[in-house]
Amino acid sequence: MPRLMHGVQLTGHGGPEKLIWNEAIPVPAPAAGEVLVRVLAAGVNNTDINTRVGWYAKEVSAPTNDVGEAEIESGGWGGTLCFPRIQGGDLCGEVVSVGAGVSGFERGMRVTCPINQPMPTAQNPMYFEALGSERDGAFAEFCCVSSAQLYDVSDAPLSDIEIGAMPCAFGTALNLLARAGVGEGDQVLITGGSGGVGLAAVQLARQRGAHVTAVSATTKASAVLEAGAERVIGRDELPPQEQFSAVIDVVGGSAFSSLLDALRPGGRLATSGAIAGPVVSTDLRTVYLKDLTIFGCTYQSPENFAELVSLIRAGAVRPMVSQTYPLREIARAQSDFISKRYPGKLVLLP
Repeated sequence: MPRLMHGVQLTGHGGPEKLIWNEAIPVPAPAAGEVLVRVLAAGVNNTDINTRVGWYAKEVSAPTNDVGEAEIESGGWGGTLCFPRIQGGDLCGEVVSVGAGVSGFERGMRVTCPINQPMPTAQNPMYFEALGSERDGAFAEFCCVSSAQLYDVSDAPLSDIEIGAMPCAFGTALNLLARAGVGEGDQVLITGGSGGVGLAAVQLARQRGAHVTAVSATTKASAVLEAGAERVIGRDELPPQEQFSAVIDVVGGSAFSSLLDALRPGGRLATSGAIAGPVVSTDLRTVYLKDLTIFGCTYQSPENFAELVSLIRAGAVRPMVSQTYPLREIARAQSDFISKRYPGKLVLLP
């Protein structure tokens, strides 16, 4: 077992220059209750970039790609980060060793885990720690994960790369759909339809028997339709009013008000992301006169990820992976991600 590993360390909030390749990072030792995992694949997610630029800070009101040069102290999911930090919330890996008190995990077992790892307390029943934010993540050769958060996917008919693309996107999408109560016969509008979360939501909504309309760039419409959407609306188009029983939104920004207009009376909107901007303007009368319900969705229950793992092991879901990159080329991968040039997921290989 080597003493040192390579990986990418985030040294502070800012641009890609804050991502430092390091070939002499000490390999972490699993504490009691933890498992040391060799990383096989790790997806690129918007949250990695949000955390790098400090977008979660309250003083930021711009989209992810326009944060600027603001001085940011509390830019992580849970506030102030400890630097250097190894990011990476998506993980497909194999077990190397276990800490004291761990059973049920054998060397070589293929595993995955949620990005948002639930740790509820009496004061905060929705408390969680995010892999790659509050604790070191998968943008390195090895990482340690609590055994309570690890799931065996050795028998899944998906590749390491595919599984490494799924925890954040599919976990988020499944949570959004569950919170919004999407089921058989629902008419659902999904924004960001060609992204990782959007394509996952389209696929999962169709599995639930919903009829899906997705918002996407027209150049990527074929990928969205292939995932299961019945119709694609261009980003610059207004969705039809009062046509949908549920909206799944990961975009936010100036279009948010039109999403409320698109809901039928009694409709539900679930939101988990705001890449077009976190500060929105809307008419509250639309909300209360139509008896709408809005769900903010970040915390993911253990049952949510367990359901996803069951789907993965059955081969019932599959991500669209457009590109892979060596981990050393993380800056290029994140640049491609921000440009939205590819549909679906981008994956880093250590």
